[in-house]
This record gives sequence, structure tokens and C-alpha cells, in this order.
Amino acid sequence: MIIGLVVALVVAAGGVASYFAFWQSDSVAAGAATPGDAAMNFANALGSGDVVGLLGTLTPAEVSLFTDPLNEATEELKRLGVLEQSADPQQLTGLEIKTENLTFDDSQAERVNDHLTITKLTGGTLTLTSDVGNIPLAAEYRDLALEGTDAPAQRETETIDIAEVVQQTGEPIRIATVKVDDEWYPSLLYSIADYALLDAGEQWPQQPIAANGADSPNEAVKQTVQAALDGQLERVIELLPPDEMGVLHDVGPVLLDQLGTPAPSGVEITKLETETSEVAGGTRATLTALELTAEGRGTLSLTKNGDCYEMSADGRTESLCADQLGELAADEAGEQLPPELQQILTNIGGGIMDQGLGVVTTEVDGKHYVSPIRTMTELGMTFLRSMSPEDLRTLIANAN
Repeated sequence: MIIGLVVALVVAAGGVASYFAFWQSDSVAAGAATPGDAAMNFANALGSGDVVGLLGTLTPAEVSLFTDPLNEATEELKRLGVLEQSADPQQLTGLEIKTENLTFDDSQAERVNDHLTITKLTGGTLTLTSDVGNIPLAAEYRDLALEGTDAPAQRETETIDIAEVVQQTGEPIRIATVKVDDEWYPSLLYSIADYALLDAGEQWPQQPIAANGADSPNEAVKQTVQAALDGQLERVIELLPPDEMGVLHDVGPVLLDQLGTPAPSGVEITKLETETSEVAGGTRATLTALELTAEGRGTLSLTKNGDCYEMSADGRTESLCADQLGELAADEAGEQLPPELQQILTNIGGGIMDQGLGVVTTEVDGKHYVSPIRTMTELGMTFLRSMSPEDLRTLIANAN
């Protein structure tokens, strides 16, 4: 099952990697009329090197979800000296994927509902070639990447015979296809969920949890946090984007059955304020003020003040500022950190505290939703933006 999932993801992820070559172009994604056509179009595009055609086979929301942060990440890695200044965000992976004679068995396709069908890959070959030399690393980081390896062997190729995988696992490779605006596309996230359900012995639910967004980014964050505090997992799922997180809406009933009903915390959000700014693909809601009240336990408030967060409870106020983070990290480590590492943690902490705690929301049909994957990628960008080239070199030197 794991082998099957890996192959399915490599086939589908090839589309995301190839999309980098056209992500800033004027190409418009176009799906297929049927799930079988979507799978075959994808196979043909991947096998023939038709990158434009390949772009048109992918779920538009997933392509955007995984590629929106790419440009900014590339620029930050250039600033840090990790990538060459000429590095192109369209060509970063050092991975080539080639296919031959991929075949799908339409008779085995599973129609889950009106917008989800699982296609079955039964034959053909998949060749993966990785070459560190093709990654546009700056000289010093290229040397680090090759350190301890046999330089001539940096290029590695592996060919997977799909028929052999099918014989070993006893079942075809499952690739989920999703219907969007009357056209079909392969889906990474649905393929992952499909294999997870298969592994757990569960079926796809026939009824999803419907999306029900909020009226603003601030309200989306507030309602999501309150629902989590109240143990209302169904409401949390309702507040996820129906396009990029549609898979969690569809698989939601199974998740609710598996997770049960958490006990409510008894904590109420009496105030939550954010400042909003535009980021790739959504809106960043940065926490500026939070007030929590628990019956019989009083009120706790958190306020952003420059590069500090001030917390008040029981008449006492304490501040957590950037210059304290190095000391806190040293205490957690249980040993004396070198002064240069403490300074780096202070520098990074200062950047993170200055940018603040942010949640990324998206807007779909006039409603606002919390995007967990975009929030995680923005957290990574917050970390990168907080680091200097000297900080990174020192961290690597101490790690070695």
C-alpha cells in the first residue's frame, strides 16, 4: 500500500513540479470530460514532456496551494546565499520524471460521488532521475550538499515497473480524480486521503461536511479557534477552504467518527483582533490582541506591542520579547549554548516577534476560511525572513 501511494504521488506530483515552468505564464488550466480522460491526458502529458498540457491536467486549487509561495521562497533563499542569484523558481528540483506506456483500467475505476472518482493505473514504467548538480545551489552550499558523497554518483536513476508494483501489492495504483467546474483533474490530496482510508479499512463518506465560512478574515480565525476550544470539530472543518481543502470536507465524517467528541475547554474568546496583509494566495491575519475568559478561572489577555507580546492575568502583566528568546532556548536545551547561537536565536526571534503570529485565510464565493497549509508555509516564510546569511552559516557550522 505504501509503495502504491508513493507511485501515485510521484505521478501526480510530477504535475506540480512541471507547473513551475509555467506558473507565471498566461496558461489557463483545463481539465477533461471524464475521470478516465483526465488520467490519460495526464499520463500522455507527463510521458511526452508536454508541460503546458500537463499543467492543464492538475486540480487548479492544489497547483495554487503548493506553488504560490515558490517565488518568495526563491528570493529569500537567494538573499540567504543558498541559491545562485540567477536561480529560476521554475527549475529548482533537480528531479526529472519520465513515463512510458502508462495504462489505466477504466473498468476498475471507482465512482465515489458526483465529483470524485478513483482511477486505476495498471501498467507502464516510471523513471526518476535525481541530480544534485542540477539544483542551482550557491557554491558553498553545493559543496555541503555533496560533502561525504561520491561526486560522480550524484546523478541517480531508478525505473519503476508499474505492473510489477501491481503484482507485488495485489492491486492497481490508485489515483484520485476530482471534478471542478464540470471538468476532471488528478488530485494529490485526494489520492493521499484515498490511501489513508484504504489503510484504515474505511470507505469514502457519501455526504460531505458542507463549507460554511465567515464574513471576514478576523472572524474566520476567531470562529476556528473558538470551535477548537469548544471541541466542535465539525465547525472547524466547515471553516476550511472548500476548494483547496475540499478533501477534508469530503472525508470529514470519517474523521469525526475516528476522533470522537472532545470535551469543551470552557474557554471563551471575548476578544480577538488582527491586522491583515496580502500574501501569495490569501490574506495574513496577524494577531494583535486576544482575550480569553474561563468561568471560575478569570481572564487572560495577550497584546502585541512592537516585537513583544504582553500577557496579563490575575492582575499581573508579563512580556515576552525577542531578546528573551535566546535565554529561553538555552534553558530548554538544559545546557549552555554558545553565545553566537544565543544571538542567532535572538535575531530570528526578533524577526518572528516583529512579524507576529499570523494565520492565512482565503476567500471563496464571498466567504472567508482558514487555510492550514498556507498558514504553515507562511510560518516557514516568517522564519526565513527573520534569518540573515550570517545566521544560517553559523547554524550550519555549529551543527557540524
